[in-house]
Amino acid sequence: MTKLRPDLAIIARNVSAGARVLDIGCGDGALMTALREHRQVDARGLELDAANVAQAVGRGLSVVQGDADYDLGDYPNKCFDYAILSQTLQTTRRPDLVLDHLLRIGRQAFVSFPNFAYWRVRASLLAGGRMPVTPHMPSLWYETPNIHHTTIDDFRAFLQNREVSVTGQWFLTGNRQRRGGLANLMAEHAVFLLKKD
Repeated sequence: MTKLRPDLAIIARNVSAGARVLDIGCGDGALMTALREHRQVDARGLELDAANVAQAVGRGLSVVQGDADYDLGDYPNKCFDYAILSQTLQTTRRPDLVLDHLLRIGRQAFVSFPNFAYWRVRASLLAGGRMPVTPHMPSLWYETPNIHHTTIDDFRAFLQNREVSVTGQWFLTGNRQRRGGLANLMAEHAVFLLKKD
């Protein structure tokens, strides 16, 4: 399989062959390309950045320019097997409404996000008193697209309050997968597979 970002590789391994997929915030279409080539999925994409849309379309992908905060309401209920939101939840204005749409549009939803409780983030704040800049969060605080800083434990509580079932969860630091026990402290990123009963 094409070299994918670690969270995308987990998603790609866990999407059923032949599924219908909507990738929201699909970027340049790397995940969609891998899913099409290796899982024979019927993939569609929604992306805010026009340059990424052009690149994805140039790969022969079905991607439209749109905004997760405003355009997901146009999709019918359960029209996809999976709705995917990778490294985008923290950039949306209303993550609660976006998650509602994901679970309405897809039979299942993948969500991945950076864990702002990761120990290196905490240590950077403690030692330097400044928002960290890392390879996975390379922007300064005033340039970052991240407007909602969540943690794994925050997200779990959010799901529990909304009665959303977790059918899979993976925790990553770099390319390494972590166990869930200390995930809120030790994982840099999280991937959840969700289902609304």
